[in-house]
Amino acid sequence: MEETDAPGPAGPVAFFDGVCNLCDGVVNFLIDHDPRGVLKFAPLQGTTFAGLARRHPELAGVDSFVLWDASGVHTRSSAGLRIAMALGWPWRALGALLVVPRFARDAAYDFVARRRYRWWGRRESCRMPTPELRARFLD
Repeated sequence: MEETDAPGPAGPVAFFDGVCNLCDGVVNFLIDHDPRGVLKFAPLQGTTFAGLARRHPELAGVDSFVLWDASGVHTRSSAGLRIAMALGWPWRALGALLVVPRFARDAAYDFVARRRYRWWGRRESCRMPTPELRARFLD
C-alpha cells in the first residue's frame, strides 16, 4: 500500500504496536538515532491510528509498523526502510533495499513479525513517554 495522502500536522508518523517489546525497542532506537526529532510516534492502539485507518480501510488488521509521511501510507518492510531513511546517514543507506522486490522484503519482515511476541514478549499496556519525549508522541 503506497498511497499518496498528506501526513498529519506532526509530519512523518511511525505507528507501532504499543504492547510489543520488540516494537518498543525499535522506537527507543529511533528516538536515539533521530537527534533532529523528525519522526513522531503513535501506537496502533491509539486514536491517531484509528482516524487514519478510517480513511484507509486497507489498514484494518495491520498490527506492525506503519509509516505515514508526505508520500503516503507505508506498511511492513516499506515502512521500516522508509523510517530508516528518515534518520539520515548511515541509516538512510538502508533505503537501497527498496529495490529488492516487495514480496521478498515482506516475507522476511513477516517472518519476524509473526514471532515477535514469542521471542521478545509483550506488555500489558502501551508505553508512556517521558515528559521530554511527550511532544513526539501522539495518541
